[in-house]
Amino acid sequence: MSPLNVDVAASRYQAMIGVGGIGAGRVFVLNGNHTLGREESRSGRFLDRRDYCKLHIISHYVQALVGPQFTTIPIGKVGDDEVGNRLFEEMRDIGLDVRHVRFSSGDQTLFSFCFVYPDGSGGNLTTDDSACSRVDAACVTEAEHEFARFNGCGIALAVPEVPMAAREKVLELGSQHRLLCVASFAVEEVVWAMKRDMLRRVDLLTLNLDEAAAAGENSRDAHASDIVESAVTKLSEINPGMLIAITGGQRGSWSWDGTALAQHPAIKTEVVSTAGAGDAYLAGTVVGLVAGLPMLQAQELAVLTAALSVTSPHTINKDIDRNSLRAFATRVQFPTSELVRDLLKG
Repeated sequence: MSPLNVDVAASRYQAMIGVGGIGAGRVFVLNGNHTLGREESRSGRFLDRRDYCKLHIISHYVQALVGPQFTTIPIGKVGDDEVGNRLFEEMRDIGLDVRHVRFSSGDQTLFSFCFVYPDGSGGNLTTDDSACSRVDAACVTEAEHEFARFNGCGIALAVPEVPMAAREKVLELGSQHRLLCVASFAVEEVVWAMKRDMLRRVDLLTLNLDEAAAAGENSRDAHASDIVESAVTKLSEINPGMLIAITGGQRGSWSWDGTALAQHPAIKTEVVSTAGAGDAYLAGTVVGLVAGLPMLQAQELAVLTAALSVTSPHTINKDIDRNSLRAFATRVQFPTSELVRDLLKG
């Protein structure tokens, strides 16, 4: 792997510590592109694809793109089973600090059932009684010394597929130790998080359009620009200084840097599977901020990373690095800024 040209020693951020899902799954492709109905039966087939969960995906890309001088510390649990052991080895092999990934005896590793339509879009169904469901505030508290170790120079990450209490604790410790607090929430969690005032501790929030619709109290069927503007308005009232990134698939993405809203067109490329693209986007944004990019340029890197991720059948595209991103940007004629080009130089 060839990491980006990031001077970690000069970066404001030296590490990322986070909670979220660590697990695997199966990918099932449906026959027919129309949206699966609530009571509909649909035929399809399993695909030979590797499916991963949120914390693993994000941590992998951050570590691979920033390089070994950066410390990535996932906090989580896997089952003491074949899948859990395999995932643990994969995380260790890419360079993650896995001292806070524990084996939960008697529990199965988190399993995600990923369904994909023939056009490459799709979604996930995830078990809620796995080892990840055992990740609580106490697990995070055990790693408090890691937050203290990177006081003022780290990133705290809180993403779905583990209980909200663990994510709240990460944001609490992140704020206490002056870390950049990054979060995302599933659709059913967004309003709850807003009511709990969790967003006041978030420095960077990433959402998809459905999640943004929930945040802005808008219909999912509304025009994308209306959904985004409503969400940014509502969220900025809660936390005026919060950076916001919103993904919309083929409709592109949007970023709010606290003063201006910018739209980024989607890159036209062959789509094999969109599963994991949002997590690749979040990781690209984090990597851009670690590299010292302003929000607008960090989004360039996020768009590029997410677009290359969807060309892989797997939810982690293990070929993504500096060289593949540079070659991909050239092939699709993606107009990168000078700052991003410098990160991608050979």
